[in-house]
Amino acid sequence: MLDLVNLPRLMSVTQGNPEIAIALIDGPVNTSLANFELNTIRDISSDGSGKCDENHTTACLHGTLVAGILIGKRGSGAPAICPGCTLILRSIFSDKGSEANNVPSASAEVLALALFAAIDAGARIVNLSCGIARCCGRGESSLRSALGFAASKGVIVVAAAGNQARVGGSCITKHPWVIPVVSIDRAGRAASDCNLSASIGQRGLAAPGQDLLSVSSDGAPARFSGTSAACPLVTGAAALLWSEYPSMTAAQIKEALAGGRRQRSIVPPTMDAWGAFQTLAARANRKRTA
Repeated sequence: MLDLVNLPRLMSVTQGNPEIAIALIDGPVNTSLANFELNTIRDISSDGSGKCDENHTTACLHGTLVAGILIGKRGSGAPAICPGCTLILRSIFSDKGSEANNVPSASAEVLALALFAAIDAGARIVNLSCGIARCCGRGESSLRSALGFAASKGVIVVAAAGNQARVGGSCITKHPWVIPVVSIDRAGRAASDCNLSASIGQRGLAAPGQDLLSVSSDGAPARFSGTSAACPLVTGAAALLWSEYPSMTAAQIKEALAGGRRQRSIVPPTMDAWGAFQTLAARANRKRTA
């Protein structure tokens, strides 16, 4: 599946740099598993919600599955895209609740506070494989301010487009700084339950999200599907690119990932991780020879 977005070639170049910190704003993660290196993980969940007390809950399963895709150990079965990067954990939903239709979610206000905290903690990239339970009024304003803060600090925000088969963006994916991610199947087609919109098509990317193998919260291999699974593939690719080209700006990393392939469609183009690497390599070479 990763071959659809040319990730294996990029992963063969680097395992990532610990100076590139990815914030996972999600559910709690079972960091005690052998699949994770504790020295690459920092938990900033101030209320203690970053721990998994009940491994079978949806929130704990979700957070651990996403973490396995991002920074699991290479060879563990999970994609383990950027095990050399630092992972900052900020849990925004408890393993004892905050679920709607088996999809962990939080309010816009809670997400906004988590974004500010993650950026203050040194995050360079933020992964949002989560939903918003409600987004209106003061909550929407707070979230817009937090996403604007990320843009002003040059922090890349990657967000799952959602799996409700709706046409129309959310208060996350509509923000011009966010990279929305759509899930594609093994044939490279957008999954039928993906949310799509003009903003998602214009600024987003598509990545595999069908039955990705990761690690469950009890340590067993587990399959993971949807835009929540596709989202960390884009996040991980951005982290690997920045690890290799740390002097590049967030805008340059985003531009390379976009690949200049934009069309008037509600379906975004498929990510080409190796093509993005080549774009940055050419830019770096021009800078050296200028």
